[in-house]
Amino acid sequence: MSLLDSFTKKSKLNATIKQTALARKSEGSTADGLFKAAYQGYAEVLHDDPLRAEALYNWGFSLLHQAKIKTGDEAANLYQDAIQKFAFCMLINPDYLGSAINGGVAYMDLARLKKVKPDDTLYELAKKQFEKANAIQAGTASYNLACIYGLQGNKDECLKALEKARDRGALPEADEILNDPDLAGIKEQDWFVAFMEALNKKAEVEPENNAPLVNPTASKWKLVEKNFDSERVIAQAATTEENAPKEK
Repeated sequence: MSLLDSFTKKSKLNATIKQTALARKSEGSTADGLFKAAYQGYAEVLHDDPLRAEALYNWGFSLLHQAKIKTGDEAANLYQDAIQKFAFCMLINPDYLGSAINGGVAYMDLARLKKVKPDDTLYELAKKQFEKANAIQAGTASYNLACIYGLQGNKDECLKALEKARDRGALPEADEILNDPDLAGIKEQDWFVAFMEALNKKAEVEPENNAPLVNPTASKWKLVEKNFDSERVIAQAATTEENAPKEK
């Protein structure tokens, strides 16, 4: 592929990403039309192009957001399509952190939509995606894992995941943790209360040791909005408001 062709593809991808952003701000048939046009743009970029992993990620990201504004079978189909796009992206680039995280998010959202039990296969698949994310960058999806373990009533693994998220500065603020519905079944347990008390005490001395335990802009569902470069792993992804918004 020539330099000009590569530049043209990159410009097309950037324009399609902007179209996705516009679709997310629109409603009804207008939003659907913009999403469909964006999907066509991603498909064109994918054809015989080294940017295919980035295009697949952003295509999956678009599908994931459209699914969030739909219901029933329509939403379920969009979640499944998003999961496939993230999976294909990781076949091309196994270290694509955004696809690992958002693949887990898609499985979790699909599990919620279907109202399955915490031990359902969908939660296990989400868990595997978050574990992949942690293998790429330690602690990135540990809070997400803690929430799954909390739903499943697995005290030991939930605490381990919370501690790892704390140590990596990937915890939301204390109030958000305490009000998280996925942790509702464990928040009165002694070990969880002790963890939160210790967290609050350490937070008081945080300015002195310059080692933040809580990231005030972190969130449970780290939907990675940054456009990842498919040639490298993005360090510290999902740790700012831009990179990791909570959208439940």
